[in-house]
This record gives sequence, C-alpha cells and structure tokens, in this order.
Amino acid sequence: RRVREAVVSTQSTGFKSLWFSLCYFHAVVCERRKFGPQGWNRLYPFNIGDLTISVNVLYNYLENNPKVPWTDLRYLFGEIMYGGHITDDWDRRLCKTYLEEYMKPEMLEGELLLAPGFNIPGSMDYQSYHHYLDEELPPETPYLYGLHPNAEIGFLTMTSENLFRTVLEMQPRDSGASGGGGMTKEEKVKGLLDEILERLPEEFNMMEMAGRTEDRSPYTVVAFQECERMNILTSEIRRSLKELDLGLKGELTISNEMEGTMNAVFLDKVPNNWTARAYPSVLPLGAWFADLLLRIKELESWTTDFALPNVVWLAGFFNPQSFLTAIEQSTARKNEWPLDRMVLSVDVTKKWKEDFNSPPREGSYVHGLFMEGARWDSQSGMIADSRLKELTPACPVMFVKACTVDRQETKNMYECPVYKTRERGPTFVWTCNLKTKEKPEKWAIAGVALLLSA
Repeated sequence: RRVREAVVSTQSTGFKSLWFSLCYFHAVVCERRKFGPQGWNRLYPFNIGDLTISVNVLYNYLENNPKVPWTDLRYLFGEIMYGGHITDDWDRRLCKTYLEEYMKPEMLEGELLLAPGFNIPGSMDYQSYHHYLDEELPPETPYLYGLHPNAEIGFLTMTSENLFRTVLEMQPRDSGASGGGGMTKEEKVKGLLDEILERLPEEFNMMEMAGRTEDRSPYTVVAFQECERMNILTSEIRRSLKELDLGLKGELTISNEMEGTMNAVFLDKVPNNWTARAYPSVLPLGAWFADLLLRIKELESWTTDFALPNVVWLAGFFNPQSFLTAIEQSTARKNEWPLDRMVLSVDVTKKWKEDFNSPPREGSYVHGLFMEGARWDSQSGMIADSRLKELTPACPVMFVKACTVDRQETKNMYECPVYKTRERGPTFVWTCNLKTKEKPEKWAIAGVALLLSA
C-alpha cells in the first residue's frame, strides 16, 4: 500500500522510472528460476519482501539526494537486498549485470529497452502503468529474460525426462513377468550385471606403470592420479556387482546396499555407491558405462609411454583442474616464472581433433567442450548467437596455454565459466576468456557457459 501511495503522490519522474524498472527486475529474477541451471546456478528464495524493502530504500534515497545515486542503489539491490540470497559468484555477476542494464541514466529520458520491443514508460499514474503493461508487454518468451529460445527447449526437455523417469519408477517391478513371456526384474538385472562385468577392464597396475617411467613431470603425476581414482571406481563396480550376483543366486543375504544397486541397474541409473567414487555426470547407466570405457581407453593410451596426447580429452578426467594446473606448472618451470603469477589463456582453433598430429611445444590442445546459451563461430573466431534447436553445439579444439597475468588479453573478452555438466553449480572447473564482438553483458545474461558434457 505504501508503495502505491508513494507512486501516486510523488511527482518525481526518476522515482517512477526506477520503481518500474525495479519491479521488472524482480519479475525477471524470480521467473528466471524456471530455466534451471541456465537461469540460476542455484535456487534462491527471492520473494515480494525483497521488492517491498528495495522500493522503500529507493524512495528514501531519492528523497535525501538531489541526484540519483546510481552506484549506491545498484550495490544495495544487487549485493544486499537480492544479493543477500545469492551464494554463487556467477549468479552474483548475473544479478549485478541485470541491474547495470536496467538502472542507468538513459532511463530518465525514456530511452531504455527493458526487453526487445518493450520500452520503459514515462511518468504515469498507477492505473496507467497497469494499462501500459497490458498493452505493451510482449508475450512471455525467453527473450524477456535475455535468454535464447533454446533455453526454453532445454528446460521443457529436462522436465519431460524427469516426468517419464518418475512414471518409470512408479511401474510395478515385476510387470514384465506377469505378461507370461517377459523377463523378471532379477533376470533383467542379472543380464545387465553379467554384461558390465564382462566388458569392465582390469585395474591399472600402478607398480608396473611406475617402473616404466622415471619422469615425474606435472603431466605424469596427473596421469598417475587419474589411474588411481579409476582403480578405486572400477574396483567398487566389480565388488558391488559380484556381491549382487551372489545375492541373486541366493548365496548371500540381500543387503540394503545390494538392493539399492539392483534397483538402480533395473532403472538404468548409476548406483549411489558408484557415483560417490566417480565424476559428476547426468547420463543414464548405459551411456555412463560407455563413457567410462572411453575414459579408461584414453588413460590406457596415455600411460603406454606417458607422452602427452596430441589432443587431450579434458572431460575424460576425474579432476580437470589438476591437468590445467599442470599446464601452468610446466610452463612456469620451463620459463622460470613464478607460479602464483600464472594464468591460463585460451585460443579456439578452427580445427577438430583429427586434424592434429602432434602436441604443442607449450600448453595443450583440448577437445570435448560444448557451449550452452550461444555457439562458437569459427569464421569470425568469436561467440555468436545460437542456432535454433542446437542446444549445446560442440566447440573446435582449444589451445590452452599458460602466461603471466600481465600478458593476459582482457579486451573484448567474455569471462566464460566452464562446468563439468549442465547441472552447473558445484561442477565449476575454471574461467575461460573468449573473444566477443558483442558486449560481454549480453552473454552473461544469456547464461552462456562451456560444458565438458553435453
């Protein structure tokens, strides 16, 4: 009520414009949550109380200041009122970027577009604002949030997948057998269990590998660490499946853990005890196991002679950060530079994995990255708008090298976060600077990120 009275009574065009913009900002940050991780990395409890307090602060500030304190207001709203909910650094950047786009001096002249085709209105009374919204606000699309239409496709696809998975989990477990000729749950699990055990390679012989090389370069250390973690995972897979096999034969009592593994295998999900020892992934069990075999094959190829591969599959690591750190360490040692002054620089090539016959002298070529929210245009060598229905287009091979922080190129660059999966949030890897012709703020609002898994 106080907000309405203030709008009706005040003669300040500045207040009315800022008030309208703040309301639009509130609607955007609240409704953006429906787009999942591309909207916000984490879910935040934004509510009408945040808007009410912010409008009161806005009113008091404008009453006590002859000029609009733009910086102060953006800080109060972005870091305290709404920012107080935010725990993720990239979400904080998004909130700050929205405020920088929605609250700037141009709005006082009515020259600010809050969304494509939606200009900020001039000074009106309360009812006129309602009429303006009814007449001028475009139909709701991702464009109103600064997102690409693909964001809605991705959100609806994910919702549908979750719905069908829930329906599947609600099905009777032995429905196949009741039909007369189908397989029971135990028979299906036994078949999948035998197939996985048959295809699962032996563990890496760490003692034999250590005897084959005396080199302890950063890259070799990473290879050993990855093999050790792979051994832990494959050992747990083999142990749990053999136990479950004995349980299905009646030679062991079915424990809670064994039952959980059996249910997961039946529903094409990765069992929890495997996930706890594995890498972040959103794949179903069949695709997850195929991906695991590719990772093992990549490690086997690398550890044959411990020579750095021509092009490294960055997504194939349990800990990609360790490999990126190894690039910095190797370059720092070779050039006798201080390690704490090293940063990573990325050049996106125009080639693909098959086009490379040797590794670079410094740094590494990496592949297997996908872009969400935009695409990489190889012709211009810059970020470009996505094509419709191409949700996560693959990027060409990237040349990752290390340099000192004073040599890092920052002009016309978008600081692009890299995540292991489309769940984003806790799967953050590192920040990759990519060239852009557009303003970096456009890509920040569009939720553009690189993913190691499409």
